[in-house]
Amino acid sequence: MSIDSSKAHQRIILRRKIRQGLGIFGFFAVIIAIVAGLAYARGAPSGYSEPSAEVLATLTEVEQAQASGRRDVPSALNNKFDDSFPEALVSPALVLPGGPPPDGIPAIDRPFFERIDQIDWLDDREPVIVLTLKDSTGQDITRAYPVQVLTWHEIVNDTVAGRAVVVSYCPLCNSAIAFERRLPDGDVLDFGTSGSLLHSAMVMFDRQTESLWAHFTGEAIIGALAGTTLPLLPVATVSYSELKSSFPDALVLSQTTGFGREYGQTPYPGYDDVNSRPFLFSGEVEGPLLAKTRVLALRAGTDSVAVPLKELATAGVATIELDGSPVVLLHTAGTTSALDERAIVDSRDVGATGVFVAADSDGVALDLRFDIDRPGLFRSTDGTDWNVLGVAVSGPRAGDRLESVEHVDTFWFAIVTYEPDTRIVHP
Repeated sequence: MSIDSSKAHQRIILRRKIRQGLGIFGFFAVIIAIVAGLAYARGAPSGYSEPSAEVLATLTEVEQAQASGRRDVPSALNNKFDDSFPEALVSPALVLPGGPPPDGIPAIDRPFFERIDQIDWLDDREPVIVLTLKDSTGQDITRAYPVQVLTWHEIVNDTVAGRAVVVSYCPLCNSAIAFERRLPDGDVLDFGTSGSLLHSAMVMFDRQTESLWAHFTGEAIIGALAGTTLPLLPVATVSYSELKSSFPDALVLSQTTGFGREYGQTPYPGYDDVNSRPFLFSGEVEGPLLAKTRVLALRAGTDSVAVPLKELATAGVATIELDGSPVVLLHTAGTTSALDERAIVDSRDVGATGVFVAADSDGVALDLRFDIDRPGLFRSTDGTDWNVLGVAVSGPRAGDRLESVEHVDTFWFAIVTYEPDTRIVHP
């Protein structure tokens, strides 16, 4: 992305904000974004990796879409609806302004990454969102997105292993979820934060049609693309230490974002107090769990399951049925909360989870148990030790990986509100 194109991009955003009449606060937010964007365009400091050619190619496509003038047409984002829009999946009255204007929480559109051996600003216990995809040669490509960065931006538009993806994190519902952002017709969407909430969960918007999307489901809920669903991608939120031991060649999203934020600090200290109520949540939570009870949520087909995290932490490993198929659940200690103390590194340990098809690559059923001699590892009957990311770290299958199952560590209110038929499973 050239400096000139970055300036043009910022001018487009400014014109849109003024046209939408966001008021004086929105205007100053845009001015700040422009200054930050121009500083960002001057480049990152030495030692940081430039975005790959595939990322830049996607950005060019995005910029062309942003410059096409489509922001002047009716859109769900500016409440200018059109009779040609598909029927909305939810009433617009349920989508509540959360405070910031659109793009007020700035998505990362041009991510910079660092090698693990370059990083001295992440503590081993801090949470990172890990995404691994296979490229065209079958090689695993792993990217990690520190929650200390995502908590200030919520969205990263990226391209991993040749696939356009969006990695999203919603602090208010405590959920990290990733999707493919290329539609079946080949169009690539570019996502931003709308500033609105649906059931106290982030609502995204795509900059191509300005449809509104539910972060928790990856579904367009209002606008030109209403009814469209993005394919979910399995991610795991684990400690930085787990990432380093499992994927030492992984690239890690940098703190060099072009925005001045207190990375390492959370703007939501104490938010995961189980006795507090979710922000702007008016619904009634059914079931035996408090709204902010931490759960491991799994969704497949028509099935939705929630496993209380404390119970899974006690069990360590469990096998359950999900949509008629067995899956194995793992929990290990060593990952801090991102919603507890102001400094994430000082927060309490909530651990990390992994979910996998309950059979190895040869189709042999897994029978995992705690590895008593090696805390944090799980031993299969053949003597192989596996970690919470499903990587065999020692034994006869060392180097193998289990097949990941999409899951999300979240609050009970979020999964039961979006999936009312969610069943609670006690491991």
